[in-house]
Amino acid sequence: MEKKITCIVCPVGCEITVTGDTGRVDKIEGAQCHRGEDYAQEEFIDPKRILTTTVKIKGYSLPVISVRSSKPVPKRLLFDCMKIIKEKEVQAPVTMGQVVIENILDTGVDIITTKC
Repeated sequence: MEKKITCIVCPVGCEITVTGDTGRVDKIEGAQCHRGEDYAQEEFIDPKRILTTTVKIKGYSLPVISVRSSKPVPKRLLFDCMKIIKEKEVQAPVTMGQVVIENILDTGVDIITTKC
């Protein structure tokens, strides 16, 4: 299998071609640095994303407050994370960076608030 990936690690934006199979990289071409190679390998094997969304909040001027993951979450788990987040409700006041959901799906990633 071959996948073309645009590197987002630095402003160069290398077009990287990764060849391999499920869970295995055979060849990486087009990366101009090791950081790009590392990014392409991770993106090919198990891509991760920062999850940004909202959580219901009581006692606040709006019905929801913005939250994000403290670290990137495996892309394959994003919808499962959203099911858990959808059910969560917090009570105002909250502080920026407050943990709303700890260690979501045993990933070692917390869901935290992004504002007060």
